Amino acid sequence: MATKKQMMLNAFDMTSSMHNSHGFWKHPDSKRHRGYKDLEYWIQYAKLLEKGKFDAVFFADVLGVYDTFRQSKEPSIHDGMQFPLNDGALVIPAMAAVTKHLSFAFTVSTTYEPPFGNARRFSTLDHLTNGRIAWNVVTSYLPNAARNFGLEGLIKHDQRYEIADEYMDVTYKLWESSWEENAVIEDSKAGILLDSSKIHEINHKGAFFSVEGPHLSEPSPQRTPVIYQAGVSEKGRAFAAKHAECIFVGGPTPERIRYYVDDIKSKAMEYGRNPEHIKVISFLNIIVGKTTEEAEEKFVEYNRLWSADAAKAQFGGASGYDVAEYTEEQQDDDFTFKETDHGHYKAASLTKDAEKQLKVREAIARLEKLDRGQYIVGNPEQVADGIQKQFEQSGVDGFNVNHLVTPGDLEDFIELVVPILQERGLYKKEYRDGTLREKLFDHRSCLLPDDHPGSRYRKSVSAKV
Repeated sequence: MATKKQMMLNAFDMTSSMHNSHGFWKHPDSKRHRGYKDLEYWIQYAKLLEKGKFDAVFFADVLGVYDTFRQSKEPSIHDGMQFPLNDGALVIPAMAAVTKHLSFAFTVSTTYEPPFGNARRFSTLDHLTNGRIAWNVVTSYLPNAARNFGLEGLIKHDQRYEIADEYMDVTYKLWESSWEENAVIEDSKAGILLDSSKIHEINHKGAFFSVEGPHLSEPSPQRTPVIYQAGVSEKGRAFAAKHAECIFVGGPTPERIRYYVDDIKSKAMEYGRNPEHIKVISFLNIIVGKTTEEAEEKFVEYNRLWSADAAKAQFGGASGYDVAEYTEEQQDDDFTFKETDHGHYKAASLTKDAEKQLKVREAIARLEKLDRGQYIVGNPEQVADGIQKQFEQSGVDGFNVNHLVTPGDLEDFIELVVPILQERGLYKKEYRDGTLREKLFDHRSCLLPDDHPGSRYRKSVSAKV
């Protein structure tokens, strides 16, 4: 009898006052808008996730304020929409210290963070977590972020991916080829700690980067962290197919998500990669109660707290569409996709990926309240049924779990839903041993597989099997 495919689960979060829970700081049980700056909050959070056998916490990040909606920062700041925001990398070691298996996917932009320093950051985190780190590679879409780093405006969307592609080559060279295996010899009699003949400059000179090296950190347990990436544009999917091991995609229906899954894996094969070496994850939005009635009451209460302005601010910054610009006369026009230099996922979700053609007023209405069509609401069995259906129909390998009231919604999910998924064989009861890469993939290596483009830079490195 074939073993049933099991899903992976990440908690989707930010080290911010609010993430995708617009306006929910007002909920009496919300702890995150105060706790996000308290180390004890993140320590308890890590323990909770490991209790629920979560694979990882996925830390999103931005480098500016969303200011496209109404051409103003005020709607974002007013409701704490991903603002204020701390550096998530700094809470990871503390969370790792109180867990054994929970892993950490951390977002860093290739557009603004120099590759040499970023490579050292991830090597350090991989060492301190004993190989439980992933890098979510993004190119950044906020105009305010560009101005924060000295630019007049956003670098063009497709050029950001060209920069990212070379950025990956630089970091692969630092992680995979700068240090050979056994460069650390610790020969106390000869008085030699490191064999300098096995440590190399990379001498990279390209269109966007010039890096001499060598890498400052010795090889970490995974050398290259697990590579995450999110993007639904043509450039984004091609980049993901080439580089990513875990790909984050969204879509309004399981069928649309499956289209992206199949397309990315097909593109990966064109790069000579084994599609089995790629995991695809999507959003999971749930509201669970002990009874159906309790869940429905939660949904009503949550809708009352929802901040429409914060949602429109997020949509505007992520898509480049300022929905405040549409006049009353335009409300019955079709809401159509247009390419911008922002991200493409949010725009696509209400245009070309929507289940039907939306009018402008319909698209805006989707932002003004919780979109019931995107949430699984019910008692534990009903929620488990909805998750199983989405998992099996979409073809994904797992989910980034959104939570509106934190940590309460995660506590309810772990207490009420996880045991049902486990009993159905859809979710693990115990963790695998090893690094994150070994936990996720059947090739069971701590290192990049040989079919990954980063592995071609490897110098005399043998994988642990």
